[in-house]
Amino acid sequence: MDKRKMRHIPHKTIERLSQYRRALLICQATGKTHIFSHEIAKIQHITAVQVRRDIMLIGYTGTLRKGYNITELVNLIGIILDTDEVLNIAVIGIGNLGRAITKYFSGKRTKLKISASFDTNPDKIGKKYAGVDCFHINQLEKIIKEKNISIGIITVPSSETIEIKNKLVNSGIKGILNYTPKPVDVPDNVYLEEYDMTTSLEKVAFFVKMH
Repeated sequence: MDKRKMRHIPHKTIERLSQYRRALLICQATGKTHIFSHEIAKIQHITAVQVRRDIMLIGYTGTLRKGYNITELVNLIGIILDTDEVLNIAVIGIGNLGRAITKYFSGKRTKLKISASFDTNPDKIGKKYAGVDCFHINQLEKIIKEKNISIGIITVPSSETIEIKNKLVNSGIKGILNYTPKPVDVPDNVYLEEYDMTTSLEKVAFFVKMH
């Protein structure tokens, strides 16, 4: 699948493809070789129609008798989602959330690597967290260039979000994942994903209330 076609894949489909791969790898680890769309749909709590639509969009089809070949589908999703070279990531803010993200993500994907973390707390600077060096925030631009870091994960207090976002943008970062409740604006050449846990919990609470 060439890059021109990949650019037209909807953002939500990209998100679901990542979720499909995770589910497929779990199934593969049990010895399962083929899977039907309704089985993937059940794992992801969506409709089989949505699964088939997403997979058709990336140019893959299964068979009526066996469904999708798990290995082939995992490999195709990898071609679409993964990069040719490793993308380096920085975590800014090595508090509880920053440490948890660094530890959780360690070794999860071969093409994505958390290569540095940053903080202002002198007790944390110079230490390693899940094998990742922690630097002072004042070194951010220097380290980002030295380690060819292209993605920044912001986990600082919301009062510092804008300042950190600006530092990342000025350092030439290409993508930002913002875990703080403070929304930010970025230039067109920077991709931004924002995750607010409160919003997610309110969504869950709404559906709990409706039952």
